[in-house]
Amino acid sequence: MAIKFQYNKTSLQQLEKNLKMRQRTLPIIKNKETALRLEVKKCKEEAVELEEKLKSQIEGYESMYALWGEFDASLVTLKDVEMGVKKIAGVRVPILTNIRLDVKPFGLFSSPKWYFDGINLLQGLAKTAVEREFVDAKLSLLEHARKKTTQKVNLFEKVQIPGFQEAIRKIKRFMEDEENLSKSSQKILKSLQESRAAKETEGKEAAV
Repeated sequence: MAIKFQYNKTSLQQLEKNLKMRQRTLPIIKNKETALRLEVKKCKEEAVELEEKLKSQIEGYESMYALWGEFDASLVTLKDVEMGVKKIAGVRVPILTNIRLDVKPFGLFSSPKWYFDGINLLQGLAKTAVEREFVDAKLSLLEHARKKTTQKVNLFEKVQIPGFQEAIRKIKRFMEDEENLSKSSQKILKSLQESRAAKETEGKEAAV
C-alpha cells in the first residue's frame, strides 16, 4: 500500500499522528489475535470431543440395530433449542443454554424393557448432535475473526507502520536538504553582498 504524502510540515504531522495511532493499537490487536488463537484451539478440541462422543453413541445405536424395528422413533422429538450470545475475545458467538426434548408417553407394561435404553440413547444422540452444530458455528465465527485480526496485524506490522516510517524519513530528509540549501544560498548571497560592498569601498577610496 503506497502512502500518499506531501513534502511539508502539515503532511509530516499527519503521518506522525497516523504512525503513533498504529503503534499504540498494534499490541492490542496482537493480544486479541493471541486470545482468538487460544479460543479457536479450545473450540477445535471441543469439536473433536463431541465428534468422538457422537460416534460412540452411534455405535451404541448400531449395536441395538436388530431391535430398532420394534421401536417407535417418533417417541422422542426435539422440542426447542434455547440459545444466548456471548462475547469471546470481542467476538459475538452463539451459546447453547438448553435443549428441550419431548418424550411421548408409551405403554410401560406393553413395551419392551429396552425402550428406556432406546429413549435415553436417542436423547443423548439428539443433544450431542445439537451441541456439535453450535460448536461448529462458534468455531467458524472465531476462525473468521482470527483470520481478519491476523490480516490486520500483518497490515499494520509489515505494510502501514514501515510505510509511514519511510514517508516520514523522506519528508524529514527533504526538509533538511531544503534547509541546508537555503542556508548555503544565504551564505553565498551574503558573501556576494560583502564582496560587492568591499569593491564599492575600494572604488571610493581610489577616487579620493
